[in-house]
Amino acid sequence: MNNYLEELRWRGMIHDVMPGAEEHLLESMRSAYVGFDPTADSLHIGNLVTIMLLAHFQRCGHKPVALVGGATGMIGDPSGKSAERNLLDEATLRHNQDAIQKQLEHFLDFDSAKDNAAVMVNNYDWMKSFSFLDFIRDVGKHITVNYMMAKDSVKNRITVDADADTSGGGSEGMSFTEFTYQLVQGYDFLHLFRENNCSLQMGGSDQWGNITTGTELIRRIANGKAYAITCPLITKADGSKFGKSEGGNVWLDPARTSAYKFYQYWLNSSDEDSEKFIRIFTFLDESEINALIAEHNEAKHLRVLQKRLADELTTMVHSADALEKAKQASSILFGNATADDLKALDEQTFLDVFDGVPQAQVSAANVAAGLDIVAALATDTGFLKSNGEARRALKENSVAVNKVKVLEEHKIGTQDLINDKFILLQRGKKNYFVLKVV
Repeated sequence: MNNYLEELRWRGMIHDVMPGAEEHLLESMRSAYVGFDPTADSLHIGNLVTIMLLAHFQRCGHKPVALVGGATGMIGDPSGKSAERNLLDEATLRHNQDAIQKQLEHFLDFDSAKDNAAVMVNNYDWMKSFSFLDFIRDVGKHITVNYMMAKDSVKNRITVDADADTSGGGSEGMSFTEFTYQLVQGYDFLHLFRENNCSLQMGGSDQWGNITTGTELIRRIANGKAYAITCPLITKADGSKFGKSEGGNVWLDPARTSAYKFYQYWLNSSDEDSEKFIRIFTFLDESEINALIAEHNEAKHLRVLQKRLADELTTMVHSADALEKAKQASSILFGNATADDLKALDEQTFLDVFDGVPQAQVSAANVAAGLDIVAALATDTGFLKSNGEARRALKENSVAVNKVKVLEEHKIGTQDLINDKFILLQRGKKNYFVLKVV
């Protein structure tokens, strides 16, 4: 077996390790699980750290278990949350589980013919028939309220609620449902320990309390020994939240976050962040990463780290083909793109590339008849302030239609349409305007 914890250490992926875990992992192939929230039909890049924990675990010869919290997703984890989540029905949870497994297949090998094949489980499968009376008799009696109250996830919520009540702000408080979350998650660990020989649970550092409740249940009920490993919660050097862009979460599903926007997120990482991210989010080895960092530091303006980080992650999460399309789309803004390059973009990528660029509508009839370029620049759209400014720009040879320079006599026609509905106007290098033909 390769030393799993040694791999995590140099990558900066360890926050807490329960004593004895490293020796346990070096003895033989082990099973470990990570839980994923199924309240959406896509994971996001905030999940990538724990996905990589499982991926490295499998690459070191161990067996990863991905648990989709169908039951716990119906409750909501109070860790780091200020309010309960919406409860989901079973059909939605099953749909989300299927979508999440497809995404995990980019990182984990689920080939059942292999001894250390990844498996996916849903805790709803063993919790749905567990009666409340059975649960409090067989599980609840083994953990005291004092033990549960001592957990940070509970203490933090109660402190916030108490402060809100004291200040007169009011509070909904922590429900019994949320309070019992750690017992349900703890029972998951006990169940997997019994049924899947799973002796390790991993997660973000905010999950330490829930994970150790599971190890305690295993000790008290099964007279067994289990372990916990957590990774740091990722932060960005500038203090902004990791995994968020202007549009919200950066998702792994291209229907929610396009490959182009995904690629751009990593490409725009700071030097400090990219040095950290390339260790955590890629499978490159230590010597290659150190060489990349050295190369980057010699000429930071070339953004060697950011480019390699974006390449590796876009290929892994999407595909090599999606990476090439994302690069082509990027070159349209920053390189020597042609009209053919523009017309090769699908509609969503075109809209992503020119997100935030001013738009105006023009009629399809006018375009079919041949739209005068001066009208397109000024009268019909307001891109430029006046017909006079438009004519001056045309004489200066600074106006382009779909990246092709044009003169005053130019007429915009149906041959200029991108995806049968868009035309890109440009003045100078960075001043863009989109015509939408309706």
